[in-house]
Amino acid sequence: MTAAIPSLAVLADRLRASPGFAHKADIAAVVSALGVGGGGAVPVGDDCAAIPDGEGHLLVAAEGFVNGFVAAEPWFAGWCGVMVNVSDIAAMGGRPLAVVDALWSCGEEQARPILDGLRAASAAYGVPIVGGHTNCRSDRPQLAVSIVGRAGPLLTSFDARPGDRLMMAVDLRGRYHEPNPFYDAATAAPPERLRGDLALLPGLAEDGLCRAAKDISMAGAIGTALMLLECSGVGAIIDVAAVPRPEDVPLDRWLLSFPSFGFLLSVAPEHETAVAARFHARGLACATIGELRPGQEVTLTDGTEPVQLWDFAGRPLIGCGAPVLPAEERP
Repeated sequence: MTAAIPSLAVLADRLRASPGFAHKADIAAVVSALGVGGGGAVPVGDDCAAIPDGEGHLLVAAEGFVNGFVAAEPWFAGWCGVMVNVSDIAAMGGRPLAVVDALWSCGEEQARPILDGLRAASAAYGVPIVGGHTNCRSDRPQLAVSIVGRAGPLLTSFDARPGDRLMMAVDLRGRYHEPNPFYDAATAAPPERLRGDLALLPGLAEDGLCRAAKDISMAGAIGTALMLLECSGVGAIIDVAAVPRPEDVPLDRWLLSFPSFGFLLSVAPEHETAVAARFHARGLACATIGELRPGQEVTLTDGTEPVQLWDFAGRPLIGCGAPVLPAEERP
């Protein structure tokens, strides 16, 4: 039996009040304080920085982890150091090259499970760890990991257009790390499957089947959708009943979950069927969950009366939005 869907108004309130949304809202102040405006192929606010390099792009990204998570699940934190970074590279239509880590711990023994997790994920995803920084004389464990990759054509957060279909691709063959929102479909998966699944994203970019993409992060599927929409300067209506999810997982929990393999895609209608077929062929769930619209309003529906979730005109989320332009004026 599938878990019941809460009312849209209640669901919208829970999403807006979630820690994941709050963490993403912190980005705006950091971007403003640093005065960064980008100098690469895409503005600041995407999953990676994209630096033009020859006929393609060099991709650079980094992830830092909450101290409590690193202390509570050190091995899994190490694994995630690689996993979330390779997902960021894939979300940009790229392939990973190498990672470096920055690790703090109170002694070598405390560092060991973190390092073991990093090494296991490095082997599984086929991405070498080529250096980093180590301090084993800290008062607590801390972890940050950075990655470089390469892409030809890019999938960005800035190229979605009104009329596109909002699609969600996710691996449902996993389990939660209770009581956390981390849905792990990776640590027990065959390495060749992990690598092949991620290769779908650069394949879509190279074949021109997808216009924009974003890796589903700690903000969950809907929060990640807001980030994508804000960057592209568009609105959307999102059908929460169409979101692919594991059986018996409550919708409000699932929409705030962080899946090990989960992406949102902005796809032209004529490519919708072909994109879904590629994910289905590898045993991955993929469904159209919404439609992009002109303007700055994001609404939720479940087949009943829509409920407004967000209006970027009055409340930016990450503060990295593009100017709102008519589709015919977009590059």
